[in-house]
Formats: sequence, structure tokens, C-alpha cells
Amino acid sequence: MSDDGRHGLTIIAFIGSVFSPYYAWSASKDPFAHCAMNVVLYGDRSRFAMTERGAASLSRGRDHIAIGPSAMEWDGTALTVRIDERGAPLPWRLRGTVRLVPRGFTAGPFQLDPGGRHRWWPMAPSSRVEVAFDRPDLRWSGSGYFDTNEGDEPLEAAFSRWTWCRADLPDGAAILYDVQHRNGGGRNLSLRFSSDGSRREIRPPLAAALPSTKVWRMPRETRSDDGRARVLTTFEDTPFYSRSLLASTLTGEPVRAVHESLSLDRFRNPLVRLMLPFRMPRPFAG
Repeated sequence: MSDDGRHGLTIIAFIGSVFSPYYAWSASKDPFAHCAMNVVLYGDRSRFAMTERGAASLSRGRDHIAIGPSAMEWDGTALTVRIDERGAPLPWRLRGTVRLVPRGFTAGPFQLDPGGRHRWWPMAPSSRVEVAFDRPDLRWSGSGYFDTNEGDEPLEAAFSRWTWCRADLPDGAAILYDVQHRNGGGRNLSLRFSSDGSRREIRPPLAAALPSTKVWRMPRETRSDDGRARVLTTFEDTPFYSRSLLASTLTGEPVRAVHESLSLDRFRNPLVRLMLPFRMPRPFAG
């Protein structure tokens, strides 16, 4: 998120794209055949790109991953992401460089399900980001976050829905993660990290209701100190996913939190999956 709150950016490198309809329909279920560099710009010049590519377009090592013309590289101090993608359904170009500098690293991953088949590591919850795009012409800097996810089965097999949010704090960041398990029950993670990545105590915030999104009526809720929160901006409003900017209070501090809500019950609906190729093209197999 930019310092002025006007711009946001999400970048996800997928090996075995969990939201890919092609992966769901595939007989082989080979994750390396379904890779994508998902890039989403929010703000005045919003863009979305998620072109799926096959194993021949993937290169990876201990300190880098490249999917097609886009790549991430770690030099020991900063993660540099070079983006060269084309949007969908409108074929706007997305080309630029993003540099993320972590202030510290957390101890390790969390299990999201009882069997440990899904792991999430908020590796660098408090980072500095510099964004420089040529297409569109856009430059800004602000706060950032880096995490990793891995799983041994499809998300919709383990979860029915989840909500997640992250907020900057004066001395680090807070992250709230609520997952509902497919077989009943769920897990709430209320986390607070110092800037250096060390974990600090946090009192579990109260449940706070939010309005559904306007177009697809995606349900949203979060947590806050006083059980109140307000939607400032809705960045994404889709049949199964929403991303928003909230105003709330956490650890006694007024915050602006990036929030997401995901319905995996909606995602696995065959009609929803039939819509996804318009946003997630797969132009060739290599």
C-alpha cells in the first residue's frame, strides 16, 4: 500500500495455481503445468494480469523464480520483482519493477488445518516497498508484506471460507486470519509482530461486522479492539473474493487494514469456474 493510501499492489507467484480452472479440470494434476505470475494494481490505474503458463515457462532456484517474462529474485537484502505481463480481459500492458525490503523475518510457518496439510508463513510482515512501472506510468513507495503458502490438497477440500487482514502498527504489524474448516470448526490467528519479525502478545480482537460487497454480495467481517470497523475502499468485488481497505482499531491504535474475504463454497461452483478463463487466460501450453 502506498504511503498516501491511494495505490495498492498484489503480486503472487503460483506453482500449481490454486484458483486455476485448468488445474481443476486437469487429469494429471501436475502443479508445474499450471504456473502464473498474478499482478494486480489498485487505484486510479487498476490492472489485473494472471496468465497461466506451463512447465517450460518456469525457472526456479534457491534465490529466484521466473514464470514466463516475469521474475522474482532475492539478493540477501531485497526481493526484486520484474513484471512484464498483459492484462485480462482487457489486454493492457503491465511492465515495471518492484523492490521489497524486509525489516525482519518471523520464526516460521503456521498450520491452517488440523492435519497440517496447509501451511502459511507470514515471512516478512513489515517491509518497505518501492514501485516503478513504465506501463502504466506509475511510481510510489509505501509499506509492504511478504508471505508464502503451500498445501497438499486443493484449498476448497479443506476450507469453506476465510478472512484475512494486515495493518501497519507504529512498531510493526498486526495480522488477523480466520479460517472455517470444511468439516466444521475453524481457527483464528490474531498475530502481532515487531518490525524485526519477533512475535508479540496481542489480545484477540472482537468480531466486527462489515457490509457485503455491492455487486457480488460477498460477505465480509473482521476483528477490532472495539468490535467496529469501516470499509474505506473496495478494491476487488468478484463472485468468490473481495479485497478492501478498512479503518479500525488494533492494539489500541487506529489503523488502516488491507482485508480479504474468500468463499471457497462459491469458488467451487461450476458456473464460477467457467467464468474464470476470461480473467485467467492460458494461451499456450509451454
